[in-house]
Amino acid sequence: MAKIKSKFTCQECGYESPKWMGRCPGCGEWNTLVEERESRHAPGRSGVAATGVRKREATPITEVVQLTQPRADTGIRELNRVLGGGLVPGSLILVGGDPGIGKSTLLLQATHRLAGRDFPVLYVSGEESTEQTRLRADRLEALDPRLFVAAETDLESVEALVEEIQPKLLVVDSIQTIYQPDVTSAPGSVAQVRECTGRLMRLAKGKNLAIIIVGHVTKEGAIAGPRMLEHMVDCVLYFEGERHHTYRVLRAVKNRFGSTNEIGLFEMRAQGLVEVENPSEMFLSERPHGVAGSAVTASMEGTRPVLIELQALVSSTSFATPKRMAAGMDHHRVTMIMAVLEKRLGLFLQNQDAYVNVVGGVKLGEPAVDMAVAISLASSFRDKPTRPKDVFIGEVGLTGEVRGVSRLEQRVSEIRNMGFKRAVVPAKNRRGWTPPADVEMVWVDTLEEALEAALGGSDR
Repeated sequence: MAKIKSKFTCQECGYESPKWMGRCPGCGEWNTLVEERESRHAPGRSGVAATGVRKREATPITEVVQLTQPRADTGIRELNRVLGGGLVPGSLILVGGDPGIGKSTLLLQATHRLAGRDFPVLYVSGEESTEQTRLRADRLEALDPRLFVAAETDLESVEALVEEIQPKLLVVDSIQTIYQPDVTSAPGSVAQVRECTGRLMRLAKGKNLAIIIVGHVTKEGAIAGPRMLEHMVDCVLYFEGERHHTYRVLRAVKNRFGSTNEIGLFEMRAQGLVEVENPSEMFLSERPHGVAGSAVTASMEGTRPVLIELQALVSSTSFATPKRMAAGMDHHRVTMIMAVLEKRLGLFLQNQDAYVNVVGGVKLGEPAVDMAVAISLASSFRDKPTRPKDVFIGEVGLTGEVRGVSRLEQRVSEIRNMGFKRAVVPAKNRRGWTPPADVEMVWVDTLEEALEAALGGSDR
């Protein structure tokens, strides 16, 4: 009798080992290696047979027929923006986020609106019964006869439902609850998640069926399971937000059919998720005036400029090593900006604790917000507030220079629309366009000039 082969797979990172180890060499986590039996069938054979994918000859790219089927409008503008204009037929989309953040709510609202456009949808829930899904749909007023729901965890049964209903969109909530009978490991294991996702990918491409799968996240906020899961899908969306705030941010970190910098903003209410029409107004709604440590910047989130408030608190430390903390941006970047303030502008920050916060729970990654961070830190350190109608845009270099930024015209247009009167911007962006007459432009070459315009000079 043939010996059954087995291997030990890390449930955090997917590292495989022929023997059990207490600590995973891949990610360093303890007690995450679980024994899994190798599949008895050839990989991919049953999935190809089930989805009806035929062998095809290689075709010159100039002879490939262009996709003529338009994107499907989800009925939610913010979701369309993040997807790149709508739902692409045959695409495989992964949606991740913390538990209770609103993933299932968003998808149920989107599928209801798609079904109302004569777009049949199959919603498969492995975590809820059909009665529980109906209760949530009643609360969200998301009832439509073309929206089919099923409580199923067997992937072969899901494929049978697809053959029977012939939907245009399949939603699987969540991939960690779905299992393939050919794989002997438990649902949610690395092997099951990998095999089920691969089979769904072949189903999407073979039938030109759009599929959305929901993925759980780890305590660090990454998608649970092997990292290759994000490489297999066409689009990866993260649903972010603070549990104690009502605002939610849908962010695309991978998108083969659109930009990876777009975000969608929502507000969680009793009737579900509601789109935020004016993000800048939302982020600045509670901004205090006449308080030191506050500065406003214009950040490009995809193709949309958004005005965001940055707050800083600088105070004397009681420890040998001062604290440097940042929420919503890289704290290493904050530490570098503080070093530039101390070296180039004479601000003595060696004995000061510094805390920087991006208001609203949004995360900033572009260097164009450097000047606003520096101004907010200097404002708090000198206990001198900035003007309430000032906006600061620019990247700060290690020598104290202010570098140019992209799409300054769009940023200044948003500044004008929100009623701000003055913008401190890099002089490198001065050529090639005409600023609006009702916004005063302060062109600066160095951070010292920016500090002079905002607070009245440096400490030199």
